[in-house]
Formats: sequence, structure tokens, C-alpha cells
Amino acid sequence: MAEPTDCTHRALLPGAEPWSAAGDSTGVLCLHGFTGNPSSMRGLAEAFASAGHTVELPRLPGHGTTIEDMLTTTWADWSAHVEQAYLDLAARCDRVFVSGLSMGGSLSLWLAQHHREIAGLVLVNPACRDWLDAEPLIGMLQAMVDDGEELVDGVGNDIADESVTESAYTRVPLPCLISLLVASERLDGDLANIVSPLLLMTSPQDHVVEPEQSDRIAAGVSGPVERLSLDRSYHVATLDFDRDLIEARAVAFVADQLGSAVV
Repeated sequence: MAEPTDCTHRALLPGAEPWSAAGDSTGVLCLHGFTGNPSSMRGLAEAFASAGHTVELPRLPGHGTTIEDMLTTTWADWSAHVEQAYLDLAARCDRVFVSGLSMGGSLSLWLAQHHREIAGLVLVNPACRDWLDAEPLIGMLQAMVDDGEELVDGVGNDIADESVTESAYTRVPLPCLISLLVASERLDGDLANIVSPLLLMTSPQDHVVEPEQSDRIAAGVSGPVERLSLDRSYHVATLDFDRDLIEARAVAFVADQLGSAVV
């Protein structure tokens, strides 16, 4: 799939390039989080590829370059890019799984609402906020934007392992965050439309997305749910102490759904 056009004249942050791997007829689409980039999902993507699957790890528009680039994008841009990535992968594979971290999990849920044929979801600390929580927060953030404030301190690098640093923006663009919150609120109301099997991995010590959001997802979807607690990791668990556990269980989940024996 083609790169977002916002990188044509800007250098990428370390590890922010998209990544692909050719494999068998099972595709896996991997999606990174808000203000992050593909580096946070690279290990998991490589684990799926090592299992023999065809993998796509796109860079979402506005991510992995500069905060100024991100300020020109919204959920509409990110979801459209993900939709095209999914369709491209589905055209080459017999079945497709979708895996996402944080906002990547939100986008995965959105895809599953629109594509009931998705073979399974593998989500790590996904964001899906209840409207009772979202509405007041959206109003507060919009007031800040109306007063001319566009950026606040970042939410990246919530990692327990002090030897690891996430390659993410250090600031959060408020208009983009509002866009995500509005979309997340809508997701919450349509969870019952999701029938794909779900592996839901949650960090009890998450300082970005409340673990209760995972509880709401598990209770709201219509498909079967398998849960795993990531007790040693914070929000960016794919880079944290539980990264090996995440990769092993994700690969096993896909194998289970395919009816294959885990070697």
C-alpha cells in the first residue's frame, strides 16, 4: 500500500516507516496508536510474519513525521487509510486478522463493525470511551482549542521498562484528540455489531487508557472474547516487559482460529 503523502518532503522518525511481509493466505493488518508510529507494533508484526502470515503494518497519516503534519489530519483520514489497507490485504488473502494498539485498537474495532468477515481481532489496550465520559472531556478540550491552545504535553512512552523509549510525538494535537474521542464515543454504541473473535490484552497499570475501557469492550461485543492481563506492562505494552507474551499469545490465537496446531 502507498505511503501517506505527508511524508513526501519530511524525514520519518526512527522506526516510523511502514513494514510488509509476504506470506501465506492468512493476512494480518497491524495498527499503531495515537501520536505513535509503526515502531510500536513492529515486533508483533514480525512475530506474525515469522509464523508464515502475510503482514501489513501501515503508517497512519500525520504520524511518524512532525506534529504539524498530524494537525492536518483527523479520524476520517486515519480510518480511510486503514480501510484501504484492509481491502488491499483482503484482496490478496483468504482471511484477514486485525491487530491494534491503543487507537490502533479503536481502528480495529471500527473495521470489525464494517467488515464482519474479519477472522479475528488482537487488541492491546484499545481505546473505546463511554459517551458519559467522552462528552464532558470533548467539551473541555474544544474550549481549549477555541481559546487558541492546539498542543498539550504528550501521552507517549508510557512504558514500565526504563530501557525502552517509544518513538512518538512529545506533544498531543488537541483537534486530533477531539476527533479520536468523538469516534471512540461512536464506537462504544456499536460494539454489538462486532462478531469477530477477540483476543483482548489489557494492562492493569495503564496511564493513558483506563483498563475499564477493555471491560466495556469485552462486555459489548457479540463475538467470543479471550482476555489476557499484562501485569508487568504499562500502556505501550507491545514494547514493554510483556512484549514476548503478547507476541506468543497473538500468534497462538491466530493459529487457534485457523484450527491449526501451535508448534
